[in-house]
Amino acid sequence: MGETIRFGVSLDSDLLERFDKICEERCYQTRSEAIRDLIRKELVQKEWEDQNQEVTGTLTLVYNHHQSDLAQKMTEIQHQALDIIITSLHVHIDAHNCMEVLVLRGPVKDVRSVARRLTSTRGIKHGKLSLSTTGKDLS
Repeated sequence: MGETIRFGVSLDSDLLERFDKICEERCYQTRSEAIRDLIRKELVQKEWEDQNQEVTGTLTLVYNHHQSDLAQKMTEIQHQALDIIITSLHVHIDAHNCMEVLVLRGPVKDVRSVARRLTSTRGIKHGKLSLSTTGKDLS
């Protein structure tokens, strides 16, 4: 971790007021923490532009478990991606719907490919890939 540098930022007063409201809503103790968080989010987003960069993320899937052959198709895809899928969590939402959360790690192109294959499977009601990082280059 590098040394801490102080710098000034000039903002329109209305923009600063809106930013302060966000800081309060999200329980940031200081503006600096909020700005650091915004910068980290951008850096994580940038990591995901390099198709060969190793990243982590989660894939959340919601589906009707009564859908014919869906569980079998999902399992087949997941078994083909054992090198990308670290773990999974299965939740019974109600009598018909389930949620599966997968933790993924690998090159961007492979993580995105697994996510696309699963979310596009017939019977998946909703799929969302949440981008994250290995944290190697963040302080």
